[in-house]
Amino acid sequence: MSATPSHHQSALSRRAFGGAVGAGAAAAVGLPAAAEARERPFRAAPGRGAKRPNILFILGDDLGWADLSSYGSPHIKTPNLDRLARQGVRFTDAYSGSATCSPTRFSLYTGRYPGRTKGGLAEPIADKSVGLEPTHPTLASLLRDAGYATALIGKWHCGYLPDYSPTRSGWDEFFGNFGGALEYYSKLGLGGEYDLYEGDAEYKDLRYYTHILTERASEYVGRDHGDKPWLLNLNFTTPHWPWIADGDKEESAEIVRRIKAGEKGALWHQDGGSVEKYTEMVQDLDRSVGEVLKALKKSGQERDTLVFFASDNGGERFSYNWPLSGNKASLQEGGIRVPTIVRWPARLDGGQVSHEPVFTPDWTATLLDIGGARPNPAYELDGTSLAPYLLKGEELAERELFWRVRGERALRRGEWKYYRGKGGKDQLFNLAADQREQADRAPDEPKLLAELKAAWEKTDGGLLPYPAA
Repeated sequence: MSATPSHHQSALSRRAFGGAVGAGAAAAVGLPAAAEARERPFRAAPGRGAKRPNILFILGDDLGWADLSSYGSPHIKTPNLDRLARQGVRFTDAYSGSATCSPTRFSLYTGRYPGRTKGGLAEPIADKSVGLEPTHPTLASLLRDAGYATALIGKWHCGYLPDYSPTRSGWDEFFGNFGGALEYYSKLGLGGEYDLYEGDAEYKDLRYYTHILTERASEYVGRDHGDKPWLLNLNFTTPHWPWIADGDKEESAEIVRRIKAGEKGALWHQDGGSVEKYTEMVQDLDRSVGEVLKALKKSGQERDTLVFFASDNGGERFSYNWPLSGNKASLQEGGIRVPTIVRWPARLDGGQVSHEPVFTPDWTATLLDIGGARPNPAYELDGTSLAPYLLKGEELAERELFWRVRGERALRRGEWKYYRGKGGKDQLFNLAADQREQADRAPDEPKLLAELKAAWEKTDGGLLPYPAA
């Protein structure tokens, strides 16, 4: 392959069913080789009329890029999400807005880099000192002003009561947890606090959390909303630690005992979990998404609902990220490239794949555009609306995707990525030829390296500085 492949070559270099090896990948996950042929390069279907869609925006938590069978996992079976991909558009080069939970959520809810706001500097939020300011416009508040009903079910992780809450930031309804993690049965959070709420009031339910969220979301999408379109942010905690699957009540009880005994970090479950347990949790997430989609279909709203599925960042200890390097908390590809699927039957044909580089703030801009909501001019978006690309077939202009976390920096332009890790060395990778980020091209492309480094530093200069550690 040429050292600087064309866009056409770049697209051909990626496997059609997960990003690396072609028919071998399909066989590895038990799919017939013909499955690749059914997935064709994305092409818009302009000219179709449709009303403003309902929006079902689903996030998994710490789900790795290749943890779905449709993205190449050889051992995890995800038939419901694979079906969603066959019915919509699968993105191979989609990224989260950051490498950990709450900064990515800030980038989704605000449509801006996490570093634009004080709360977004926490990686992730771990106490009550910061959060998403209720005065800041959000995806929910802007869509609500445009006539949408809004709800958030599941993980919030953008600040704690009494100052921060989804119901203070544009969501009409909230049912879920405020913190970054909780034990799946007891609902105890990182500090040993009970963390399941309806609105701003505690709600007692000691059943398995993933299934509670599934039940709530199924009720919401099946509800009669009258003439109003709706936005539902459905934020699962699965497959985030602790490694508790449905039925693991003995393991749950042991973690609860350790939490109540004052053991800090017990919820991290460092001495627990396995590839098998992780597989069980991801497959349960897949079943849960399938239940919500079934309820949506039964409601008669499937055609006019845009369904989005992604992870909030890269995978963790037991995730399958091959061929990417790195994982959660890193700005290597494995920390920020995430499985991403979009389905909207009224406007998008199914069985398609897109290799365009996109990231979380783009989806905020896109959904506001599609929903007929105007961004607040005082809070300029950092994302680009993909609506012209998805709905009209307009070419997506080359641009720069920017990331910053403490100790790391990254910027992608086209097929090139500038990266500096905690070692402090500036590196340059051609992702079309080297998704694994092993061949540092910086010595061969000093001018390009300087350009991308300068572009990163220009954007960084407009963001808030990190507080002293």
